[in-house]
Amino acid sequence: MARSRWKTEQDGITYRSKFEAKVAKHLKDKKVKFGYESEVLSYTIPESKHRYTPDFTLPNGVVVEAKGRFTPADRKKMSLVKEQNPDKDIRLIFMVDNTLTKVSKTKYSDWATKRGFICHVSRVGEIPKEWYDSKKEN
Repeated sequence: MARSRWKTEQDGITYRSKFEAKVAKHLKDKKVKFGYESEVLSYTIPESKHRYTPDFTLPNGVVVEAKGRFTPADRKKMSLVKEQNPDKDIRLIFMVDNTLTKVSKTKYSDWATKRGFICHVSRVGEIPKEWYDSKKEN
């Protein structure tokens, strides 16, 4: 696995972080087919248009965003993407469940749950089996 400071190459795919590569390895080890950055979702920050490319899209339609750090900009973006794409099942996997700031008691998972995201914490990038085993609901 080739590595650079911000990108990690594994099996011919360049992931944007080592954590994303860990999530991909877990999915491959479990023989789960997935697309990496295979779709683009539109979202609008008031008065400006932006595009969001999810890290992983599972065959059942579940969209997984892998976050090591979860910055204020990340939180704003994910809130807008979820709000403006209500038909998408967007889930967050965190490498650690840190607090939002040094003085905050709110953890990443608290923030996500409060906003309706399903989330999971795994330092090794392990996605819960039910995320990729569940059939797409219509």
